[in-house]
Amino acid sequence: MITKDIQIEVLVEQYPFSVRYLMEKGIRCIMCGEPIWGTLEEAALEKNFDQETIAGFINDLNNMATN
Repeated sequence: MITKDIQIEVLVEQYPFSVRYLMEKGIRCIMCGEPIWGTLEEAALEKNFDQETIAGFINDLNNMATN
């Protein structure tokens, strides 16, 4: 299950589809071919997304993971 506290490195490894989704939202999760450091929440906050929007991202990603 994907949470706001998941490390980007783990997210990318376990849920490769998340890279494209996050890039479309403007959240960079890969730099120079390597996952960035930090959590999903930290990466989203750096792009000025609020908690409600971050919760929506997490919901979308979890829905994608189960389909």
